Amino acid sequence: MNTDLARLKRLKLRASRRGFLEADLILGPFAERHAHEFDPDELDWFERLLDQPDQDVYGWILERSEPPPEFGGPMMRKLRDFRDKAHKYGR
Repeated sequence: MNTDLARLKRLKLRASRRGFLEADLILGPFAERHAHEFDPDELDWFERLLDQPDQDVYGWILERSEPPPEFGGPMMRKLRDFRDKAHKYGR
């Protein structure tokens, strides 16, 4: 398995098995659907996001609190859009 495929597999696993069910149900499907499309900077962003505490990440995704600048921007918007579509149409 090449390095890129191994990294994607690892990120998808980390996103879906965080130990915080609500975050798992958003981050896991998001990674499964979009991670293969990410460029290297987006993969780095997502990997750093997965290093953050679950409660913080979940709050940012639900817009209960603003993420720090390094976690805002287009990738957070993409994640929130995914959340909205998943909630509206189911998985």
